Amino acid sequence: MERRTFILSSLATTAAATVPGLALAQQSGGGAPNTGASSSSATPGTNYYDRDEVIAAGSNFLGVTVEALGGALEKIFADYGDHPTAYIAGEEASGAVGVGLRYGKGNLFMKSEAQPTHIFWQGPSIGFDTGANASRVFSLVYNLKEPALIYRRYPGVEGSAYFVGGLGVTYQRAEGIVLTPVRAGVGLRLGASVGYMNISKKRRILPL
Repeated sequence: MERRTFILSSLATTAAATVPGLALAQQSGGGAPNTGASSSSATPGTNYYDRDEVIAAGSNFLGVTVEALGGALEKIFADYGDHPTAYIAGEEASGAVGVGLRYGKGNLFMKSEAQPTHIFWQGPSIGFDTGANASRVFSLVYNLKEPALIYRRYPGVEGSAYFVGGLGVTYQRAEGIVLTPVRAGVGLRLGASVGYMNISKKRRILPL
């Protein structure tokens, strides 16, 4: 009996030495050996848009070529980076007789949200001419963490208004959130962009 026990013990020791991972499984009480590899390697999703996404979305919405919009957005990318956290696509009407008014509505798109958020905006402005215009507006949004934080007043950034390829571009900023409205439309007036824009959940008659 002792001889048989000795032989079985010797065979088990030899098998453990020749089969990878068997000795470790025996020491840990059985089971498959741990190779250190994870069963899945999920890559966390990004909550921002890249330049190709916003250029494609903007050119389709504004009805302009990728090259025309790309020229306008390149300046924005150079100033604020090419990873906006959201964008706004909408329409607005404005007019001015020395002092202007602007009213608009659109949708706020964020990758973290399944559905866009419908928003309104209005505000006074300083107009350098007399007239009215209707335009489509495509705006990149930077540093916005959630849709509820979009509702506030955004003053214009001094000296940021310019034309690129027939598109009017301005910058507006409040509490670290940056909007970069790009406008294209009939009777486009850049002067009416100097002022502030108040974004709200509902339409407001008073632009203040």
